[in-house]
Amino acid sequence: MPATARWSSRFIGIDDGSTGGNPGGVTDARARAERFADLFRATYLTFHRRDGPRSQLPGASRAVLEHLALAGPLTVGEAAAHMSRAQSVISEIVTHLERQGLLEREDDPADRRRTLIWLTAQGHEALRRDREVLSVDMLASAMARLPPDQADELMAGLRTLVDLAARPHDPGNDPI
Repeated sequence: MPATARWSSRFIGIDDGSTGGNPGGVTDARARAERFADLFRATYLTFHRRDGPRSQLPGASRAVLEHLALAGPLTVGEAAAHMSRAQSVISEIVTHLERQGLLEREDDPADRRRTLIWLTAQGHEALRRDREVLSVDMLASAMARLPPDQADELMAGLRTLVDLAARPHDPGNDPI
């Protein structure tokens, strides 16, 4: 039997988990990625917040709060321009958020004719809670039982994984 016939009879044209000679086979990196994805799912299911809906903020309100948290104090007009929305729409959202105690208006110290909008302490806390997907209390309880060096290694590994995903791939840096 010719070598190509022997090879083709071993593989059926789909990913059967074999890596030898099969260009579509599972690689070590792929297998690790699949194990990580399974663990990530299990982590999420174990530690997700269970204290009610994650967000009480409508999308537009959340967007205004997030933008202010990143950009700093702005006028309503500046916020509208940054967010490519009508000034009347942003003004209405700001008024609503101000009534909820999440934003406040203050005079611009550099120009008293301008009024800036900015997050209150309650606004910062609402954003923090809205961003919290996992229960920090549940994670802290589990981390307390983990040896500190293992916790540090876990954090370092996750940080490295996130950092690598943000950079373009350079095959010259792949491990041998």
